[in-house]
Amino acid sequence: MKYKKNVYQSFAMVMQFGINMIVPILMCTMFGIYIGKKFDMMIIVIPLFIIGALAGGRNIYRLAKNVFEQESGRDTKHVKKTK
Repeated sequence: MKYKKNVYQSFAMVMQFGINMIVPILMCTMFGIYIGKKFDMMIIVIPLFIIGALAGGRNIYRLAKNVFEQESGRDTKHVKKTK
């Protein structure tokens, strides 16, 4: 049963990584297309796409950092400290 729980948790984490990456990219790209059509300068899509990719990368970094901190916190809770 523990194996299934780990599989589901890993699957959920991969899904979160994907969502955290694709949402900023799509939002910035769609905003760039809107601005590009409105002001007739479609070149604005490229920098906004890059900004979205950087924002997504930052989101993934923060999520991974939190996950690894929680994992290391679980490992240290089971170890008894002796002085």
